[in-house]
Amino acid sequence: MTTLSEIINKLKAEGYTEDFNLSGGDCIACAGTEVKLHPEHFVVDRHFRFEGESNPDDEAVVYAISSIDGATKGTLVNGYGMYSDQLSDDMVKALKDRKDL
Repeated sequence: MTTLSEIINKLKAEGYTEDFNLSGGDCIACAGTEVKLHPEHFVVDRHFRFEGESNPDDEAVVYAISSIDGATKGTLVNGYGMYSDQLSDDMVKALKDRKDL
């Protein structure tokens, strides 16, 4: 699988159904719900990086994320490199310090 949409569809089929967004740089939130997860409440199970064929603006990373209690699973898509959103130090650590990175 080579496209962002293929990866997201595969992860949805695996139960990663929530659509996470960055919330204020210090937590992630599920769109349409009141669920917010701070770095100590989730783990990044896997990640996938995508690079644009000719345009650096097309770079992105997809995170497959689970809450610590296992009740919530979803994906977070963020720009990669200089186009990524501003994050707190704790959030950067949470997204980097995982077994698969």
